[in-house]
Amino acid sequence: MRISTKGRYALSLMLDLAMNDNGENISIKAISDRQGISTKYLEQIISTLNRAGYVKSERGSGGGYRLAKKPEEYTVGMILRLTEGSLAPISCIEDDEESRCPKYGKCPTVGVWEKINDAINKVVDNITLADLLNDQNI
Repeated sequence: MRISTKGRYALSLMLDLAMNDNGENISIKAISDRQGISTKYLEQIISTLNRAGYVKSERGSGGGYRLAKKPEEYTVGMILRLTEGSLAPISCIEDDEESRCPKYGKCPTVGVWEKINDAINKVVDNITLADLLNDQNI
């Protein structure tokens, strides 16, 4: 499994919104400047986050973005799955049974992949944006 820039930047964007929450909307330009990420790329990512209800947006003067919920209500896993899709290391262990190969029930290595998948999910589903904020000593 490899996390793309889209997933990494989505997490950075959400953390930036949490870190800079002062009750006012935050512009994509401000996030872009702080994170060193292209405004155009952030606009694509924020669109996905907005459609999923992870952020609220306002247009016009004073417009911008802010988190729709509290930082402790977002896990790293939620954000990565939204932008990356499945985090499974191989397709045969995804929740979608149509993805499973015909050897699934007899495969001697499937247990290894399931353990890796479980470990990944345990990590990303137990770290919130609030945890990341606390790690930054903000």
